[in-house]
Amino acid sequence: MKSVKLLSALILTLFVSSTAQAEEIQRLRLATTTSTDNSGLLAVLHPVFEAKHNIKVDVIAVGTGKALRLGSNGDVDVVMVHAPGAEKKFVAEGSGVERLPVMHNDFVILGPKADPAQVKSATDMNDVLHRIANNKADFVSRGDDSGTHKKEKSLWQAANITPEGSWYLAAGQGMGAVLQMANNKAAYTMSDRGTYLAYINKVDLDVVYEGAPPLLNPYSVILVNPKKHPHVKTELAQRYVDFIRSEEGQHIIANFKVNGELLFHPDVIK
Repeated sequence: MKSVKLLSALILTLFVSSTAQAEEIQRLRLATTTSTDNSGLLAVLHPVFEAKHNIKVDVIAVGTGKALRLGSNGDVDVVMVHAPGAEKKFVAEGSGVERLPVMHNDFVILGPKADPAQVKSATDMNDVLHRIANNKADFVSRGDDSGTHKKEKSLWQAANITPEGSWYLAAGQGMGAVLQMANNKAAYTMSDRGTYLAYINKVDLDVVYEGAPPLLNPYSVILVNPKKHPHVKTELAQRYVDFIRSEEGQHIIANFKVNGELLFHPDVIK
C-alpha cells in the first residue's frame, strides 16, 4: 500500500511538473519608443495581450534609432516606432519584414507661459522655428536619434535653420526627461502629444503651437526578419502584431485617455 501511495505521489508530481512546463509563460522582446512607454499606453494594452496569450512582453523603451538598431542586430523580436523614413529603410535593408500602421498622434511645440519668442503668434511651422532661433530662446532637443529627434531635425532643415549656440541644448534623453529639463529652464521644446498629456501636471509648459500638417506623428509596428535572425520569436511577434491591430487592441488604443484627453488615434479601425 505504501509503495502504491509513493507511486501515485510520483505520478502526480510528474503531472504537475509537466503541466507547469506546458503553461510556462513565453517572453517576447519589444523595442519601442520612450514616448510610447511614458504615455502609459503599454501599461494598459499589454496586460490584456499577456493574459490572452500567456506571453510576457519585455519592453525596451529607447529612441527610435536605437530601437531599430536593436532590431537590425536581432536583439528584439518586434519593434514599434515613429519615424517613417527610418522604418522604410529598416525594411528595405532586410532587417524588418513589413511596416504596418498602428496609431497616430501629433507633435506639439511647448514653451514657457511668458512665450518670450512670441511663438503663439507664428503663422506656420517655419515661422515658429525662426522666432525661436532669431530670439536665441532656449530650446531643449531630444538629441538622441529618436523619432521625435528625427522629426525635429527635419523641421529645422525645412526652415533652412542650423540650430546651434548656447540657446540650443541637445539633451540625449527620453521625452519625459526632456520635458522636465525644458520646464526647469523655462525653455521651448517639441514633444509628442501623448507624453505631454501624461506629464501635464508635472510641468508648467504651454502648448504654443499645434495642428500643422508637418507635426503629424504616425506609429508603425515591424516584425524583425527571421531570415536575417532565425532565433527571433516570429510566431509570438506575429501574435502581438495581430493583437494591437485587431479590433480589441485598437479599441483599447482608441479609449486610452489621460486627464480626459485621447492620447492616440487608431489607424486600423476608424
